Amino acid sequence: MKRLDPDILDYYNEAVVNMMVEKYGYSYMEALQKFVQSKTHEMLENEACGMTDFGAGAILEIWEAEQITGDPRKSVYIRGE
Repeated sequence: MKRLDPDILDYYNEAVVNMMVEKYGYSYMEALQKFVQSKTHEMLENEACGMTDFGAGAILEIWEAEQITGDPRKSVYIRGE
């Protein structure tokens, strides 16, 4: 697996975690832990998955789909609907 450039990953971590804090009222550390331990983040780290084609808002939606369904690939962004 080719890992995503750390600077790009840091950008997404910061942006998505801040949106989670704002939307759900999590503490920063709680949101960071939830995001970093998710399948969505695992896919983001893997450059071959192409998750950087999406903006941070879409990554948040993919994470939300994972929280509901257990599978980030069920997001409309990945399914392509």
